Amino acid sequence: MSQPAFAEATLAQYLTDLAAKVPAPGGGAVAALHAAQGAALVAMVARYTTRAKDADHRPVIDRIIEAADAARERALALADADAAAFTAVGNAYKLPKDSPTQAAARSDAITAALLEAARVPAAVVDEADEVLSLATELLPIGNPNVVTDIGAAADAARAAATSSQLNIEINVRSLSAEQGDKFAAVLIRIDEITARADALHADVLHAVRG
Repeated sequence: MSQPAFAEATLAQYLTDLAAKVPAPGGGAVAALHAAQGAALVAMVARYTTRAKDADHRPVIDRIIEAADAARERALALADADAAAFTAVGNAYKLPKDSPTQAAARSDAITAALLEAARVPAAVVDEADEVLSLATELLPIGNPNVVTDIGAAADAARAAATSSQLNIEINVRSLSAEQGDKFAAVLIRIDEITARADALHADVLHAVRG
């Protein structure tokens, strides 16, 4: 029986599946859900910033809400895509290799599956970057009563990016150097995202401490 889409699963079911001795979901899905949670937190803070006193910022707030909601949906879809990609890698390695033709087909299938398994977390990094950018933009104008949730969103985005780094790296190491080089830029971006997330966390902590 196939697993339900992450958007349809209960939290208890998701955690049970995550804890089970099954190939997926795993760390890749967790990374995508970190991004989804970060996006949801940004959207929540923005929705709390629609008071009369926030009227001057309403166009920006509305844009942030729309962007955060869209990022959440994309990240949820990437959680499903990651589980599918990981399963495809396992299936590719199980293909027969008894003849030269079979071996060549198996090799091509493995390469294609590994590329997809690296592309999905790379896309999660894009969502983490988006969440962090929205959270950073929201901090100066967001409702101060929920400012800690901006920090939590930054932490979630950071976790999404660094967890994705692990999944990119492990898949890239089995690819050729030329294919692996396609992911060099995103790996560099992860370091930048981490630094920005840490800075935003520090800014929120400063705001809390006064």
